[in-house]
Amino acid sequence: MSDNENIVIKNDDGTTVNVKLVTYLIDKKNNYTYIVYSKGEKVDDSGEVIYVSRFIKEGDNFKLQDIADDQEWLAVQELLKEIANAS
Repeated sequence: MSDNENIVIKNDDGTTVNVKLVTYLIDKKNNYTYIVYSKGEKVDDSGEVIYVSRFIKEGDNFKLQDIADDQEWLAVQELLKEIANAS
């Protein structure tokens, strides 16, 4: 998986959606992978709507899972800060 790659996500109902991968995050403490992605939805002239979800690979399929709670969201925010500070 590389940044700015287009990937296909299969929803639980069997439908698929194409998304553009912005970046991915690995939480080694909890052994989770997250993706930051876009569905191409425009906010305005300033850019696109960005989403973050837990990323699960099941065989050849990819699945997104919502962030479970505030504690998990805080962990994701820390990972994003690490990326921002590394630049």
